[in-house]
Amino acid sequence: MPKSQKDDPPGNQLLSALEPGSRKRIEPHLQPVTLKLGAVVCEAGAVLEHAYFPQGSVLSLLTVLMNGAEIETANIGYEGAFGLFEAMYSRVSFSRCIVQMEGRMVRCPIEALHGEFRKSEQVRALFVNYSEALLSQLQQTAACNALHTTRQRICRWLLMMHDRVEGDSLEYTHEFLAHILGANRKSVTLAAQSIQTAGLITYRRGMMRVLDRVGLEEASCECYAVVRQRYEAFRATRSSSVLQKKKGRTQPRRG
Repeated sequence: MPKSQKDDPPGNQLLSALEPGSRKRIEPHLQPVTLKLGAVVCEAGAVLEHAYFPQGSVLSLLTVLMNGAEIETANIGYEGAFGLFEAMYSRVSFSRCIVQMEGRMVRCPIEALHGEFRKSEQVRALFVNYSEALLSQLQQTAACNALHTTRQRICRWLLMMHDRVEGDSLEYTHEFLAHILGANRKSVTLAAQSIQTAGLITYRRGMMRVLDRVGLEEASCECYAVVRQRYEAFRATRSSSVLQKKKGRTQPRRG
């Protein structure tokens, strides 16, 4: 989802990819939602009544442990939605979902989406293909959290946020970043200072600005490029009513 790929009209790409009949039936159910940074959309284990479609905002999926510790396992922007798995199968959310970037968003009752999932082969293929792309992000993030440095993970996360924001500025504190990454604040501060010293970003009073996008990609681990490629594959086939067979990735590739 690099910036150069953001050539769709403003809105949510998943909603835009619905076949005309399904979109017409769903539109009356769509409700605009305004939530602040860090607001909880849904708690882990809660019954989800609506699916949420970002239109400029970003949602974060967090895995929560019994001791209260939590870590991000995926994030969702204009390319997707939170709650599609629940619309297809179970209404229970496996993750805590919070607002990671403020912006426009609409929600739709689960029942309305479930009805279209049952009626339309195109909607079924679209929802399953997107869920597959989201699952690949979950798996890649799990590996990244376990095996890569805090500096690499910050670069990956900044790139994913940069893909979704207009311009180059991101309003985040080190404390919020540490929370999302499941890292201690000191390690995040040291890593952010290193990235700034390298001339990749500037940081002042909670405002980060990307200066060198290419350099940030080079400083990131392979995970950003892998997830980006998988979402680009979904983007290329999202309007198809037939699930596509894909060749496996035999070795890591850099973007």
